[in-house]
Amino acid sequence: MYQSIAWYATLFLVFLLALAFAIVYGESRKLKEYGPIQEQGYKIRKFWFIGLVAAMGFATAMSLTRLPYHNQHANAQGNGKVVDVTGLQYAWQLSDENFTVGEQVNFRVTSQDVTHGFGIYDENLQLIAQTQAMPEYTNTLTITFDKPGTYKILCLEYCSVGHHVMIKEIVVQPEGEMNHDK
Repeated sequence: MYQSIAWYATLFLVFLLALAFAIVYGESRKLKEYGPIQEQGYKIRKFWFIGLVAAMGFATAMSLTRLPYHNQHANAQGNGKVVDVTGLQYAWQLSDENFTVGEQVNFRVTSQDVTHGFGIYDENLQLIAQTQAMPEYTNTLTITFDKPGTYKILCLEYCSVGHHVMIKEIVVQPEGEMNHDK
């Protein structure tokens, strides 16, 4: 919801900015008091301005199409296991805690209270994936574990005094072996 509001507000403000540029450009065409040399400068400036607007428009269009927001729920409906994750002060709740090497896992991450950072670390405490856990919003994090072991889920966003104890361990089993104990 908030992203839609931000998107429409941005479009409206960009429209106002473009309108202001168009008005200034229109008014500048009316001025003829500077002579022929200055008019030639205005023609060159006009082409530079149009080129700049075209380049910025192209760059904006290309970068906006690569944002993950429009595809986040589509990824979760593809191949792989879907695991619902809820962050709350000071724990992680997972709908499924059985993972296997080579299996695609789509973590659907949200928060019950405040913003948390959902970070998955390998056994060497190297961050391998992360996303935000926010109230009233779900982020999807897709990962395929490539080696077995014990992974840690840590909170990456300071969420209050118990932040440092917000740790969850998950075990990724080798292919063919699945731990059915909870």
